[in-house]
Amino acid sequence: MHAAIFGKVINERNAALICRMIRILKADNVFLHHSLFARLSHMPEIGQAAGTFSSCHDLPDSIACFFSVGGDGTFLESVRFVGNSGIPIAGVNSGRLGFLATIAEEQLQDAIERLANGNMPVEERSLLAVSGNTPAGNFPCALNDVVVQKKAGLITVHVWCNDEFLNSYWADGLIIATPTGSSAYSMSVGGPIVAPASKNFIISPIAPHNLTVRPLVIPDNARLKLKIDGRTNAYTLSVDSRSYDCPIQTEITVERAGFTVKTVNPLPFYTTLRNKLMWGEDKRN
Repeated sequence: MHAAIFGKVINERNAALICRMIRILKADNVFLHHSLFARLSHMPEIGQAAGTFSSCHDLPDSIACFFSVGGDGTFLESVRFVGNSGIPIAGVNSGRLGFLATIAEEQLQDAIERLANGNMPVEERSLLAVSGNTPAGNFPCALNDVVVQKKAGLITVHVWCNDEFLNSYWADGLIIATPTGSSAYSMSVGGPIVAPASKNFIISPIAPHNLTVRPLVIPDNARLKLKIDGRTNAYTLSVDSRSYDCPIQTEITVERAGFTVKTVNPLPFYTTLRNKLMWGEDKRN
């Protein structure tokens, strides 16, 4: 099985983990991100890799799986490399919580064997796409969420849904999350957890001035237009973990992207949810 490996944090633990993956996959089947190769080139396994990549355009068509080594932040960055190629992303968790990076180190051998045999469950996840006069770069898409946020003081986020005025949110900011992102930032501000297969987006205000303004679930075929007012000259636009400064009054459009991303999930979603959030972890149970 030809595979690609990406990781951001290169410490002793991750280096050993990546070398182990290369041995399991067989070195001549593995393509490494160029920064991994440069920083670990002194290790024998690294020098035997089939090649390197720096963007999605460098990945050969034979790649069957893209391995993200780290936490959920590393997984989100991996989405940029995979893009709309249809290559499944498998998250090997060397971070902390790991809602997306769900393969534990001790499961690595079994997970790779199941992937090679086609026995690993793969889910399709929807993404958000941002358009408008923004500096969001050549991949303005988010697997988790799109966030507009104040730089100082409150901002007012005027929102239209399918050209119908929805609300003016007077708040610290606004989160638009996918079902995948419902267990991330949106959850921390009181938004609902939504199963990945749901065809919805969640609009969650951040510290709204009016306490009756609550998170809202909308169909994922909706098209949202946002216009931001405030007393400063700029606001922050975040597309997953990538943040940009935008001039105040800049309008953006947020809607479902025209492609999905495949994710490898060894455990069912509800099992992952119980384990990560420690539901039922009570001595009375």
